[in-house]
Amino acid sequence: MTAHRERAVTQAFVTLAARLAGGYDVVDLLATLTADCARLLDVASAGLLLADSSGVLHVMAASSERTHELEVFQLQRAEGPCRDCSLGGVAVSVPDLTVERDRWPAFVPAALSAGFASVHAVPMRLRDSTLGALGLFGGSVGALNADDLLLGQALADVASVALVQDAATAPGAVSGQLRAALSSRVLLEQAKGILAQLGNLDMAAALAALRRYAGDHDQRLTEVAQAVVNRSLPVEQVLDTLGSVRP
Repeated sequence: MTAHRERAVTQAFVTLAARLAGGYDVVDLLATLTADCARLLDVASAGLLLADSSGVLHVMAASSERTHELEVFQLQRAEGPCRDCSLGGVAVSVPDLTVERDRWPAFVPAALSAGFASVHAVPMRLRDSTLGALGLFGGSVGALNADDLLLGQALADVASVALVQDAATAPGAVSGQLRAALSSRVLLEQAKGILAQLGNLDMAAALAALRRYAGDHDQRLTEVAQAVVNRSLPVEQVLDTLGSVRP
């Protein structure tokens, strides 16, 4: 590991630890985590799946819209490495997607079309339970080296802690935390849709506007999303954060 990359990895963990210690917005933290994966690991993009209390998987965060769409596609077609990783609780490494067409006949063409040639998925774990999976999508054929796989798993473990750290030991507390996190994600998607439509933005730019507004005003991302959805925060104010041209 180069000195520059080592500093970047250290800073990523310092930032995540500070957020966990000082209060955080779980949706924003997980979005940051997937962005860190794409930046620090030898992959093009990252996405995170989370299971609800019934075991149904949902897309919780993604570092790009094409990754978000591909993760959704996995769930809709009930096939793919990230889904298999989450359901099986073990890592799934696919250095070359083209050799797995028989295994995932719908997913592989969709992933190749999106510009991905390899996928590596690691489980999000809490003791003996699997909460979901972190998918690492490569733009070229090849296996992740051991250091990157360990770092990816460490980041997935941080995501698991972030999801449940406030949960008490009482039965149902963890599932309640997961339900709250999923509800926050749904709220964020609604706010992104509103901004995308009214501001003539793509979904990535809409998310960037929400995150920048939240940061500039020292608010949680979920709070800003809620305000956009219930119209207590004028959409124009959020769009102005990016200097967007409104219709």
